[in-house]
Amino acid sequence: MAYVGIEAGGTKVVCGTGTGPDDLGDLVRIPTTTPPETLGAVARYVEGRAGSTDAVGLATFGPVDLVEGSPTHGRLTTTPKPGWAGADLLSPLRAVFDGPIGLDTDVNGAALAELAHGAGRGLSSLAYVTVGTGIGGGAVVDGRTVTGLAHPEMGHLLVRRHPDDEFPGRCPSHGDCLEGLACGPAWLDRWGATSAQMAPEQRVAAVEVEAFYLAQLAMTLVLTLSPQRIILGGGVLAEPLLLPAVRTRTQALLAGYVDVPALAEGIRDYLVPPGLGDRAGVLGAIELARAASDGAG
Repeated sequence: MAYVGIEAGGTKVVCGTGTGPDDLGDLVRIPTTTPPETLGAVARYVEGRAGSTDAVGLATFGPVDLVEGSPTHGRLTTTPKPGWAGADLLSPLRAVFDGPIGLDTDVNGAALAELAHGAGRGLSSLAYVTVGTGIGGGAVVDGRTVTGLAHPEMGHLLVRRHPDDEFPGRCPSHGDCLEGLACGPAWLDRWGATSAQMAPEQRVAAVEVEAFYLAQLAMTLVLTLSPQRIILGGGVLAEPLLLPAVRTRTQALLAGYVDVPALAEGIRDYLVPPGLGDRAGVLGAIELARAASDGAG
């Protein structure tokens, strides 16, 4: 089998071919500019490989309509990306490829890839969270991504505010939701510096505030989805003090209520970094193509 995977992000689209981490090549990066320009370049990539491709997978930023049969299926909806609201992602692909096409969010795709090849190998469920320009989360339960009414938007959960945090939040829709308080731009707005630029005392304070918010998401995931593992990635998690602080704070918030070893002595193996690094997105798209091919068969 041969698959094309497309990871559509807000700043760039990554296209690749293959079947997994050991068979991933032909990588092309396309800037995310306007829908006609970007989607046209993606369609040309697929068209040039259509004859040798069994299925295509598209893992995209959102929000996106994933509901089969919906009149807007495959279109972006309320995305804050200028010029992209309502963009039709599937029609340009269907115009050049008549085989199966799998569609899901970028974070759901990354969750699938981590389950198949990365930090979730051997499990049947996990949650994947990325903290960068925004905060996104995907989940896999019994080997399938979680969708339904729409798709998870974990970054927009409402959270308790840190008692020492007066930052108003920057989410254009919700103000001080999790993303508004804890995404990468919120860190910069609040502190005026990256962690690498901070004095040690300020860095510790910044990590404490960030961990306070991310641990609330981790607790919510434990109490609602009960995943076998939570993966935390994205540029903000490059700060080495942060993940240990999130583990400690999550344990404190749960207060022993969910009494399982994974949340006590096993917390280092429960809240973990990604195993696939920046390849998780395009590999997730490959997994969506594989699932689409299997479903068509």
